[in-house]
Amino acid sequence: MDIKQFRYSSDNLGYLVYSGDTGIAIDGGAVDETLLFADRNNISIRIITNTHSHYDHTPGNKELLKRTSGEFLDPGKIRSDQTVAIGKEVLNIFHAPGHTLDSIIFWTDDFLVTGDTLFNGTVGNCFSNDFNAFFNSLKRVIAFPGSTRIYAGHDYVEESLEIAGAIDTGNPDIEKYMKKYNPHGEIVSTLEDELKVNPYIRFNEKGMIEKLKARRLPVDTEFERFKSIMENY
Repeated sequence: MDIKQFRYSSDNLGYLVYSGDTGIAIDGGAVDETLLFADRNNISIRIITNTHSHYDHTPGNKELLKRTSGEFLDPGKIRSDQTVAIGKEVLNIFHAPGHTLDSIIFWTDDFLVTGDTLFNGTVGNCFSNDFNAFFNSLKRVIAFPGSTRIYAGHDYVEESLEIAGAIDTGNPDIEKYMKKYNPHGEIVSTLEDELKVNPYIRFNEKGMIEKLKARRLPVDTEFERFKSIMENY
């Protein structure tokens, strides 16, 4: 399974996931670029879908449906694990509520398309107000192998790492992370990278727990620590 990333608007990231001559467009706001890549590589786009229904992830849907033979897969109708056939391979999908109630994540053996659930360097806002659901969604994500590549819904890397540096002062991995960041290239990290620098999923790290204790924030459980970080940083 292969993946091609496209930037649109100022910081949105969309994707074409494909195998052989078949593909699925995810958050396909870069319509012309996506179609040109598909045409040059003889890829037929069979499915058009989104990581969630926020307007900045859906602007390409209508045009892609008009200009391809693809069918729309509504993320709001996915509430359990599902798969879609892409050529001779299978792309997995799971419901990941938190950022929104209809957020979903796509995954293969070596990468995830996480939308606004997990960014490179931070996590999305909990617009659903369901912190427990968001925590469980992120717990599922961070259980993947450390080598798993993370493809997110926006490029927020610079501002996210600045915040991470303010929260986790002296963390040497933040500078290493930034050196690998290329704003003109593919925006991607590994889960191992995220667990070293992303403060919102480092709720089990000793240093982060000590910072929370120093501020007299709840730390007794994983969820309490996650919620403390989300609400105070």
